[in-house]
Amino acid sequence: MSLNKINLNFLTERILNFFEKIGDLFIYYLEQGGRMVIFLLYSLYASIRPPYKIAPVIKQIFVIGALSIFVIVFTGLFSGMVLGLQGHNTLKKFGAEGLLGSAVALSLIRELGPVLTALMVTGRAGSAICAEIGIMRNSEQIDALECMAIDPYKFIIAPKFIAAIISLPLLTAIFDVVGILGGYLVGVGLLGTNEGAFFNTMISDVKFADIYMGLVKSVFFGLIIAWICSSMGYFVHMARNGGFGAEGVSRVTTNAVVLSSVSVLVFDYFITSMLI
Repeated sequence: MSLNKINLNFLTERILNFFEKIGDLFIYYLEQGGRMVIFLLYSLYASIRPPYKIAPVIKQIFVIGALSIFVIVFTGLFSGMVLGLQGHNTLKKFGAEGLLGSAVALSLIRELGPVLTALMVTGRAGSAICAEIGIMRNSEQIDALECMAIDPYKFIIAPKFIAAIISLPLLTAIFDVVGILGGYLVGVGLLGTNEGAFFNTMISDVKFADIYMGLVKSVFFGLIIAWICSSMGYFVHMARNGGFGAEGVSRVTTNAVVLSSVSVLVFDYFITSMLI
């Protein structure tokens, strides 16, 4: 066999292997997306299907919501302080320092409050949700529930969905209030902006539509976080770079946090474009 023919066969084999890998990745992510959509539908149905048990939901609200208050307050305070500082320096160039209250409040209520709250909850609670469910899957606890005729969607997933949807708007409201306080402390207390102008412009410019937009975003973000983190933990044994063991759970948890954070930013744009 000639050298040219050997090189041609080698090149053909490399090209075929390349397209085979692309096709394999496409099929894997298509299956993964289908599993996640079916998981979402099952979880939503389990959330509204009786019997209704309040105790698991309250426990998850404590885990997802109450335990996140400190990081939300801390982040909201300094986010508002930065907005107050930057907003004052920018508005001062146009002689409009009195609009600082409106600028800080609208920025927090419409955009920064829901997004930063979702990102903080993803890092603190979303990772815990994914790791918990992933460990339950690897230790065959979910299989044991199915053997006992207990629906894992109703028993494990539904309380997390309901708690996330309830907790995110409440945490966002806390973030907004603390952030406005931070902007007030810097703008009025530190930089000397008129206190009356700060609150009057905020009261006159902030409308119900602005608050509604922030609440709608937070509800969707809560659903996204619970969906992605729960589903990736639930299917940890099917993950391409996951699998069994602590290392597999850690990889899937990292992927869940990254995907949830990116999804929050992507859906933030689409929700804003529909409600603006």
